[in-house]
Amino acid sequence: MNEKYMQRCIQLALNGKGFVAPNPMVGAVIVYNDKIIGEGFHRQYGEAHAEVNAIASVIDRSLLKHATLYVNLEPCSHHGKTPPCSELIISKGIPKVVVGCLDPFPEVSGRGIRMMREAGIEVEMGVLEDECRRLNKRFLTYIQQKRPYILLKWAQSADGFLDKNREIGTEEKPVRLSNDFTQMIVHKMRAEESAIIVGTRTALLDNPSLTTRLWTGKNPLRIVIDKELSISPQSHLLDGTVPALIYTSKVARNKENIVYKTLDFDRDILPQIMDDLYKRKIQSLIVEGGSILLNSFIQSGLWDEAHIETAPIQIKSGIPAPCTPHHH
Repeated sequence: MNEKYMQRCIQLALNGKGFVAPNPMVGAVIVYNDKIIGEGFHRQYGEAHAEVNAIASVIDRSLLKHATLYVNLEPCSHHGKTPPCSELIISKGIPKVVVGCLDPFPEVSGRGIRMMREAGIEVEMGVLEDECRRLNKRFLTYIQQKRPYILLKWAQSADGFLDKNREIGTEEKPVRLSNDFTQMIVHKMRAEESAIIVGTRTALLDNPSLTTRLWTGKNPLRIVIDKELSISPQSHLLDGTVPALIYTSKVARNKENIVYKTLDFDRDILPQIMDDLYKRKIQSLIVEGGSILLNSFIQSGLWDEAHIETAPIQIKSGIPAPCTPHHH
């Protein structure tokens, strides 16, 4: 039974995907007599937590004193944008709480559970723990490794190339490896992650927009590495319609929706970028190209998932696709 209701918490939590970052995705279910009497999820960063929404959805509040609350992540115990959920649960007299996984913040981990137990609530832990951790892999990676969760993404030909060799400035179009459907999937992914990064060469050759046009949802923060500030001010990335972050060796003044951040290019820039994104509370990053950038992430061991699309096309020669050590 416990697993069934926890599965429902995860299902509810996923409704917040793309909207709650940098908060975790949380779903809560309230059960009385083996019947769901209330449920809720965290909908939007800064708004009510899942437990608050679930409790508010119960029509007959007198049942709460005999109900069990299920939640995929330990209820919060600190005053953030909202009062602590563990206090709310205690005040409503809910006698039993089932929790999927602990809060990863070292300073709060286990505190919500302790507060509830001290108030006499029966707390059960670790139901579908692996699934609950997987659900919030971005949040957990960010807290524990102090960097965003990294998704590598590329399309390659059947014979292992990203593209034919093209010269910058020739207006030659890239080989089209995606179809309408897979392009839509890529845009869905953009809507669900916090940021997306490309290298200078991709920005110059393809003039990408890196926005979410074929799916509903928000646009990710657009990030470009542009050491010498060689990207044209007329490019899509610098049009100011969506926030952009430019990593460069130069010093430049910020413009509307465009932030310049100076890095030391004499040292490895990836750790500097990870630090900067951590400070900006960016919890997930799509690395979309080109091959130099993708390979540098792979060589540094900085990746969590690789999404590779293989098209039934032969390119014969050109830019070889990156090589991932076996996917973990």
